[in-house]
Amino acid sequence: MITSIQINRLFFSILIGTILTFSMVPSALAKDKACKQTTKAAFKACKYTIKDNYWIEQGKCYNLVDPAVQAECVAEAKEAQAEATEECNDQRDARTEVCEALGEAPYDPQINPTDFVDPTQIGATVIPNPYFPLVPGTGWRYVGGNETITVTVTNETKQILGVTCIVVRDVVEENGEVIEDTVDWYAQDQFGNVWYFGEIAQNFEDGELNNLDGSWKAGVDSAKPGIIMKAAPQVGDIYRQEFLLGEAEDVAEILSLTGSAAVPAASCNGDCVITKDYSPLEPDAIENKYYASGVGLILEVDVETGDRVELVELITP
Repeated sequence: MITSIQINRLFFSILIGTILTFSMVPSALAKDKACKQTTKAAFKACKYTIKDNYWIEQGKCYNLVDPAVQAECVAEAKEAQAEATEECNDQRDARTEVCEALGEAPYDPQINPTDFVDPTQIGATVIPNPYFPLVPGTGWRYVGGNETITVTVTNETKQILGVTCIVVRDVVEENGEVIEDTVDWYAQDQFGNVWYFGEIAQNFEDGELNNLDGSWKAGVDSAKPGIIMKAAPQVGDIYRQEFLLGEAEDVAEILSLTGSAAVPAASCNGDCVITKDYSPLEPDAIENKYYASGVGLILEVDVETGDRVELVELITP
C-alpha cells in the first residue's frame, strides 16, 4: 500500500523535475538574446564532445599491454583534449564577434518561392548578378598551389524550400587527382541577390570517398540559406552565407567596392568588390575574395599565409 508520505514524496519529485526541465529550456520569448544563447549552446556541445572523445581514447589506451605505449596513448589523449578545448574557446569567441556584428535576433530568413527567378533564364530574360553570374554553361578554372579548381554552372535545377535552385559543380584536384567534388545549390531573387541553399560535399582520399563533411541542405536539420552575394553590396555589410550550427557558419563582410587585382584570366582596376570571408568553425581561416563585375570571383587570398587562388580561365556559354 502506498502511504501518504510516499505520495507526497512522489509529487514533490515530479514537481522538482518539472521545474528543472523548464528551467533548462531557453525562453521562447528571449529573441533579444538568440545569438548569445546559440553561442552558449554550441560551446556546451563542444565541451561535451571533448569529454566524450577523451574518454573514448582513454578506453582504447586501457587495452594496450605495453606500459610505455599505454602512457604515450594517454599523453596523446590529454594533448588532443587540450587542443580541442582551445578550439572550443576560439569558436565561442568568434561566434560572439559575429553576434556583435549581426545583432542578437534569431537568424530565420523568410523564404518565399515567388521572390525568386527562374534560374534557367539567368543571362537570357533575367539579368545576372554582376559579381556572381549564374549563367548556365559558364565555367571558371582556378589554380592555387598544387590545386586546380573547376566551377561549372550546369543546366540542372533542384527544388529546395519550394525555390528552384541552379546546380553548380565545384571540383578540386590536387596534382591531377580529385580530392573534392561538390554540388552547390544557388538561387537568385528578383532583386538580384544570390542565395546559397546548400551543398553535397564529397571528399576523397587516395581516390576513394572519405566523407561528406560540410554538406548541408536548407530546410533539413534546421539548416537555413544565406546570401552568397548581394545585388548592391555596400562597404560594411556583414551577412551570413549559410547556417547550420556546427556544420556551416560562413560569414562575409564587404571591405571595399574599389579594389584592384590582376590574375591570368581577368583583372579589375578600382572597381573590384573585396570581401572578408570567415567562419566561427575555423576562426583562423580568413580569406579576402575579389569579385570583378561581369566575371565573378577572380582571386582568393589567405589573410594569414598570403597564399593565392587565381582565375586562370573563364569559360562562357
